[in-house]
Amino acid sequence: MTDWQGILEQINAASGRCIQSGHSQVIGGGCINQAVVLGQEEQRVFVKLNRAELLEMFEAEAAGLAEMAATKSIRVPEPLCTGVDGDQAFIAMEYIALGGRRGDPIAAGRQLAEMHRATRPRFGWHRDNTIGSTPQKNTEHDDWVEFWSEQRLGFQLELAARNGYRGRLQQRGERLRQGLSSLLDHAPAASLLHGDLWGGNIGYAADGQPVIFDPACYYGDREADLAMTELFGGFGGQFRAAYEEAWPLSSGYAVRKQLYNLYHIINHLNLFGGGYLSQAEGMIDQLLAELR
Repeated sequence: MTDWQGILEQINAASGRCIQSGHSQVIGGGCINQAVVLGQEEQRVFVKLNRAELLEMFEAEAAGLAEMAATKSIRVPEPLCTGVDGDQAFIAMEYIALGGRRGDPIAAGRQLAEMHRATRPRFGWHRDNTIGSTPQKNTEHDDWVEFWSEQRLGFQLELAARNGYRGRLQQRGERLRQGLSSLLDHAPAASLLHGDLWGGNIGYAADGQPVIFDPACYYGDREADLAMTELFGGFGGQFRAAYEEAWPLSSGYAVRKQLYNLYHIINHLNLFGGGYLSQAEGMIDQLLAELR
């Protein structure tokens, strides 16, 4: 059982709050970290815990939340602090009660488009982070094709090879990497991305306003975020229409979204096993058929 006193002292010192020990509620919401709400009423904070050696994962998450919050576009939980207490690392952030019955997907689409208008000169980010529990490399590049080939598709294929998935996946995957420039020829801006925007990482507050969380931020093609909103569902047609009204997508998105979602499917292969192998190979085959 966790002794919260040391963690609460760090949170109170960093945030100026006065949360008392003795009020904790373990909640669901993920298979990687333990999640707990500490405190009562207006003093509640949301805390995630994991092994002490994973502190950098939480530090990167806090940096991503701060980066998105700075755009003043779509709401994110305010990061309060990260730290280590005993054998546990933690991140503490603003507690936002989710589950509002009248969520506003139109606002979510518009606000995400607004966040994507925050750009940088180069693709990547100043620090690495994680996608799920997989390391995500964000070494900055001037060229988007090179970034996606090396930091995304190439990295996941190399990891898959180490996990025993060789043969056809590697051969066809490398062929796809060689042809990326014909698929990614639309000259995207380097937009701030959430990076892991599936349906489980968006919710709605009591006032209906959208909240996004659990980021894997970097600067890249905004279509990579949009693609993931379609991968596992949960966003709906109103969201997509509102986004495109605010910032229309370029022609060829239907093909590019397959490429961007391939990254997540190979990551799922690496995280969860061979059940994703045929899906990954099928997506690669579809993309190879589009090469010019």
